[in-house]
Amino acid sequence: LLNTSQGENSMPSSTPFFRRLLVVIKQTAYEEYSQLKLRGQAPKALRWPRLESRYQSHKACVESLLSILQANNVAFSCVNRVELDRQHLADVDLMIAVGGDGTVLSAAHFLDHGTIPLLGINSDPISEEDKLVKKKKGDERRSHGALCAITAIDMKEKVPQVLFGGGKLTQRARIQCVVKSTFSETRLVPALNDLLIANPSPAAVSRFRMGWLKEVDLEPKSPLRDGGGDGLTSPTAGQLATSLTEPQPLPRSQYGTITRFGGRPFDVTNSLNVWSSGMWVSTATGSSAAMAAAGGMPMEDVCSPDLQYLIREHMIENSPNKDEVKDLDNGILHKGQHLHLRWNSQKGRIFIDGSHLMHNLELGDEILID
Repeated sequence: LLNTSQGENSMPSSTPFFRRLLVVIKQTAYEEYSQLKLRGQAPKALRWPRLESRYQSHKACVESLLSILQANNVAFSCVNRVELDRQHLADVDLMIAVGGDGTVLSAAHFLDHGTIPLLGINSDPISEEDKLVKKKKGDERRSHGALCAITAIDMKEKVPQVLFGGGKLTQRARIQCVVKSTFSETRLVPALNDLLIANPSPAAVSRFRMGWLKEVDLEPKSPLRDGGGDGLTSPTAGQLATSLTEPQPLPRSQYGTITRFGGRPFDVTNSLNVWSSGMWVSTATGSSAAMAAAGGMPMEDVCSPDLQYLIREHMIENSPNKDEVKDLDNGILHKGQHLHLRWNSQKGRIFIDGSHLMHNLELGDEILID
């Protein structure tokens, strides 16, 4: 992510540092509901003047941004957030997301390898006047812009600063999630904020087994490989007789449950059967959002590589070791650790950075999170 706090070696240059930009533009609620209105499907209780006012603010921000880019002689193309595809990223060296935090999160899903910087611009920020209003007279549904380094208010000053190399690049950890079903293995898009893993119905119990994965070596040792040298040393007659008459058990006997992801074998340790309302998993970036609201711990260092998990409404009243189990409800997943879930409900769903992107689960699916 790019922000506008200059680092030690980020002095602006005389020529643009970024030359090929992709501008990802939010589709506002006014535009979406206007389409529904044409089909006679728009809700009757909509406040059209409020929606139109926010749309006009967003439109003015986009037009102002494009004027700034043209004035600074940088090449750019524009795409609607809902139409963004990987083909739009060819030869791009900076992506700008114009809208709010949701637009930044959606754009980040396409940056799999982290080689293209992402700059967020809040097109309709909460004004200082709205912050001072105690009663909810203002429009509290505006984006907070926690992932946006620039707003429509300071854009004319700060966008050129970034274009000419005056910004600071910060790395943010993301969540990698792999789902293994009976006949397939699916790697989900990386999540910048959080994952919610739960039953599709909020009133239903989410049942799963949670554990930790430790990579193991299941390759049986062969006398041909134990002789040293180039690995072609022949076994002695005694070794060969022993290997034929007294077969040794595979090393997997010392492990518990063995599972594989990407062909790599893992031992599932410290398993816990969970009945709950699901689980949150967040990055340090997302720990102050839904994770904190659900009772998790806001992580001070937003650039931390650690992840955090939280079991929602864990049903442990009949557990003999209630206090010990409760201590496992909320914890940290350090870099290099792997969290494993085995889904034990008939249906499930993984929500990625909100409600727009999801992946369905079935009974028996396994989930790897790191």
